[in-house]
Amino acid sequence: MSNPTQTTRQRWLFLDDLRDPPDDQWVAARSFADAVSHVTRHGIPDRISFDHDLGANVPTGHDFARWLIEQHLDGMQTFPKTFSYTVHSANPPGAANIRGLLDGFLRESHE
Repeated sequence: MSNPTQTTRQRWLFLDDLRDPPDDQWVAARSFADAVSHVTRHGIPDRISFDHDLGANVPTGHDFARWLIEQHLDGMQTFPKTFSYTVHSANPPGAANIRGLLDGFLRESHE
C-alpha cells in the first residue's frame, strides 16, 4: 500500500536556494536543475511555490516556470487540472514576472 503522505510530498514542490519549505508536505528543490529533475521523475506537481533568485548567474524561478510551460506545449508534461502556485520571492519584479507568465499561460490554456 502506498503512503499518502509520500504521494503528497512528491506532488508539492518548493523551489528556493536558501529557505526551507513551510512543512513536510513539500519537497525542496534548491536549484533549477533540482526542480527539472523532480518534474522529470514525478511530473508537474499539483502545487509549486516559486522563489525567483536561485543564486548568482544561474537560471531563475522564472526560467523554471518557462521550462514547465515549454514542456507542456511540447507534449512532454501536462499541468494537473488541480495545479496551483504561489510565489514567495523577495524580488518584487521577479515575482511579478513569474506571476505574469503563469497567469497568462493558465488563462489561455483554460479557454
